[in-house]
Amino acid sequence: MNRPADAIQRHDFADRVMHWLTALGFFLAGLSGLAFFHPSMFFLSHLFGGGTWTRILHPLLGLFMALFFFAFALRHMRHNLLDANDRRWLANAHVVMAGHEEGVPDQGKYNAGQKVLYWMLVLCMLGLLVTGFFFWRPYFADFFPIWLVRLATLLHAVCAAGLILLVLGHVYMSIWTTYSIRAMMFGWVTRAWAKKHHAAWYREVGRQ
Repeated sequence: MNRPADAIQRHDFADRVMHWLTALGFFLAGLSGLAFFHPSMFFLSHLFGGGTWTRILHPLLGLFMALFFFAFALRHMRHNLLDANDRRWLANAHVVMAGHEEGVPDQGKYNAGQKVLYWMLVLCMLGLLVTGFFFWRPYFADFFPIWLVRLATLLHAVCAAGLILLVLGHVYMSIWTTYSIRAMMFGWVTRAWAKKHHAAWYREVGRQ
């Protein structure tokens, strides 16, 4: 896609690579995990070579996803710290959903809704990462009592369901906010887009 003369960079190459590798890991880990979630979905194991291979690959795919997710998350933690303006934004989120962003405080690189999503994703991913080790056979599960393994399995499923719902919401909002997907595909946004959706970040970029 041709880059317009007034374009400004929103996501550098490293960010885009980590984002899409995380997305790939989510897709593969999600499908392999769903194969064990309920017998009706066990047919998904055929995508990975059968039940045995799915069991072997699922935790590795989960680690792949977590690696790139946390690498991306750490790079952007400072942009996702909530402040007083964010609380005002959240109190008036219905105004934004109606398409009137002029009624809320100017936002930085990420708006308050994106920041809340960021922290919820971090919590779900941490939950998946920690609980997964408790029942990862044959390497770790035998070190823990069976009640803890069962509890970890339940919490792992809860975190997985939460992550899936959050990602679906993220995809929906990316489609709903025009040009967001393009920004993650090509790295740039127009100045008009930045000024409309992230005015405080636009002013910060303009001073650089």
